[in-house]
This record gives sequence, structure tokens and C-alpha cells, in this order.
Amino acid sequence: MKLYNYFRSSASYRVRIALGLKGLAYEYVSVHLARGEHRQAPYADIAADGLVPVLEVGDVRLSQSMAIIEYLEDMHPQPPLLPQDPVDRARVRALAQSVACEIHPLNNLRVLKYLVRELKVDEQAKTRWYRHWVREGLLAFERQLNQGKAGMYCFGDTPTLADCCLVPQIFNGQRFDCDFSDLPRTMAAYEACMALDAFALAQPSACPDHEA
Repeated sequence: MKLYNYFRSSASYRVRIALGLKGLAYEYVSVHLARGEHRQAPYADIAADGLVPVLEVGDVRLSQSMAIIEYLEDMHPQPPLLPQDPVDRARVRALAQSVACEIHPLNNLRVLKYLVRELKVDEQAKTRWYRHWVREGLLAFERQLNQGKAGMYCFGDTPTLADCCLVPQIFNGQRFDCDFSDLPRTMAAYEACMALDAFALAQPSACPDHEA
């Protein structure tokens, strides 16, 4: 397997975690977003949406982190990232999508660049935007955790798809000095995850293309 990704990309980070949790080996292929490599050949010919990550397995290429992780779950079901019970599976997916569909799209790199370059928002206002939506989203995430299954992680005592999504969001929020107060369950789950090798070895500082 090859994973085309960028060390700082939240979506790429999610997939690296999932691969690590499942103990799957892969070739790391860097696509430097800040340098625009996602818009240039050869990657532009590989990724139809011009985004990372892309997982390549033989002659199959898959995009979108959530779809990739679900594929890995189907093909390599152990250890599971989704519970067996249909209701529990839906709840884990809801937690994951709260990050992937509600928080992340408002704060990814291309949105932040558009705010600055096209809408002429200054850096201070851009940072306020980022912090606001991360804070609002994580408060909602915390409320969901309080209504869900107790345990060390986001849902019970084993990592799930929800944890794969939460950890990269916290990492990026830390870069912008987001307010993580009043999020006890969220941050406890984050800390529990970071004690595991699969999460620690997937973090940006451990990636071969890492830049300070």
C-alpha cells in the first residue's frame, strides 16, 4: 500500500492512525500542500479532487479519509474501529463526522487561505475564526461523549474511528492555541490515545516530511 499524504493534513493523519492501529505497513509518499504539489503533476493526475490523502492498493486508488478508513475496516477488520452493534456503530460514526464534517471543513488550509487572499481577512481575524469553530465543535463533541458510552476513549475502552478523527483535530487546534477548557472527556480521550504507539507514531513530528 502507498499513502499519498502530507504530515500536517488532519485527514492524512486520521488514515495514518488507522493504519497504525491495524498494524498495516505502507509506503509514505509526501505531497506538500503548502508548496502546491497537490495541483501539480504527477499528483494532479492521481487525485481527481486534488486533495490528500489517497490510498493506493495495487491498481486501486481511494480518496477521502473517511472512505479510506472504512475500506481498511472492511478489508482488515481486526482490530475493529467500529463496534458490532448497529446503534453503537452509528454513534461512533456520528462522533467521527462531528469532527470530519462539522469542524474540519471550516478550518482546513484552503478555507483559511481563501479568507486571507480573497476576502482580505487579516491574520488575527483568521485565527479568531479558526478558534471559534474549533471551540464550538468540540463543545458539541463533549456533549455527545457525555451522552455516549463511558470509557478511556471516545466510545468505550478501545480506540475507534472517532478517536482517529479527534486526535488530529486536537493537534491542529493546539497549533492555533485553541481553548480546550471544559472538555474533560474529550481531552481525557486524547491523552489516552497519545499513550498508544499507533497514535504517537502517526503524529506529524514523526513523519518523514515533517517541518518545524
